[in-house]
Amino acid sequence: MKTLQTKKVRAQKIVAILAKKYPEPKTALNFSNTFELLIATILSAQTTDKRVNIVTPSFFPKHNTPEQLFQIGEAKLADLIKSINLYPTKAKNIIRLCQILIEQYQGKVPATREALEALPGVGRKTANVVLANAFGIPAFAVDTHVFRVTRRLELSNGKNPLQVEKDITALLPDTIWTAAHHYFIFHGREICVALKPKCEICPVKDLCPYPKKQEKGQL
Repeated sequence: MKTLQTKKVRAQKIVAILAKKYPEPKTALNFSNTFELLIATILSAQTTDKRVNIVTPSFFPKHNTPEQLFQIGEAKLADLIKSINLYPTKAKNIIRLCQILIEQYQGKVPATREALEALPGVGRKTANVVLANAFGIPAFAVDTHVFRVTRRLELSNGKNPLQVEKDITALLPDTIWTAAHHYFIFHGREICVALKPKCEICPVKDLCPYPKKQEKGQL
């Protein structure tokens, strides 16, 4: 128990510091409604948010409801998103998802994890992003940046995203799960990068075991 409490204190200190470093915790994906966020998040899998934001303006302005996007069809949508990784599968899933939303949810995006994860192309991470950013429901999504940063900080030793999610949500109050998710993403993109992390300018280096392990040649 003492170890858990100590880790909780360290985790919350880290998040407080990152909150000052990254004062605007919000998704980098551009969207104007819940459906757009859902589609953009599906497209962002194994693709950068920057690339998604380049592609979505080609169809979002006139096709930002399930009914409108369904009318495009799989082949046309695939052509519009062809610069995105896994675009054939994503196009297929998105068109099928639109059909389900129309037939089962009156064209609305459902606000429960179970319903979201039952949609084609929607996994736990995507569901968490939509729940948190569209519906304000506490959720902690784990992408590659969050996975890397939280493990380097030794806030989790989880071997997969679900384990990391469980570890971090046990350390932080649910009121800051969404913000913390964004802090870790921003930090992973800017400083705690995959190759050669910039530990010398990291604002949380004094709370992180990673630089000490580097010095000792343990990595």
